[in-house]
Amino acid sequence: MLKLEAVDTFYGNIQALRRVTLEVEAGGIITLLGSNGAGKTTTLKTISGLIHPAKGTIQFMGKRINHSAPEKLVRLGISLVPEGRDLFPEMTVLENLEIGAYTRGDGKGIRQDMRRIFDYFPVLKERRNQIGGTLSGGEQQMLAIGRGLMSRPKLLMLDEPSLGLGPLIVEEIFNIIEDINHYGTTILLVEQNAELALSISFRGYIMENMEIKGSGSVEELMDNREVQKFYLGGTE
Repeated sequence: MLKLEAVDTFYGNIQALRRVTLEVEAGGIITLLGSNGAGKTTTLKTISGLIHPAKGTIQFMGKRINHSAPEKLVRLGISLVPEGRDLFPEMTVLENLEIGAYTRGDGKGIRQDMRRIFDYFPVLKERRNQIGGTLSGGEQQMLAIGRGLMSRPKLLMLDEPSLGLGPLIVEEIFNIIEDINHYGTTILLVEQNAELALSISFRGYIMENMEIKGSGSVEELMDNREVQKFYLGGTE
């Protein structure tokens, strides 16, 4: 579904990604692991068109998308739920969800997807007329995921969905991520909780210092001593 090959990205004159190569197969959950500042968020921004690569190629569904605008990529089927949620805090829950469907014109389908999101997150239905900025952290994360789903993406990218949330809310959100994937949406996941992320993933990549340093199946990564030491809390 998605292929990055030797991608370099810059913020001005500062290099942020170096020869990043990875693949995301349709139907899977792929996790991108790495420490803060490794380049994970920049990778997601580059895929979603918020930053354009200086070198290399990005292909989605066989089509090169290197310099595509973000709204075009949403129409193609790529949706990003950013770190920090980036909701419209003065708008209601319902208005935030409706904005997620701004590229669509199928009213019936939009209403169906709205019902599906309310099934995933009943609290959003209860609070649909509440201002988004007054929701709890967990509720805001649910709203951000719901908004991302309203574009009906083929690929949903999630940047640190558990950040700042309590264990019970995190468990609930990850159960829903698995359910979203089960019904056909491919997931690319950046997550600080490596053990939790790998527990629902098919495959993972390790990113360090702006580069991909390793990859493998979940089983291979869980058995890797370096992964155990740096990401899973193991010992040497």
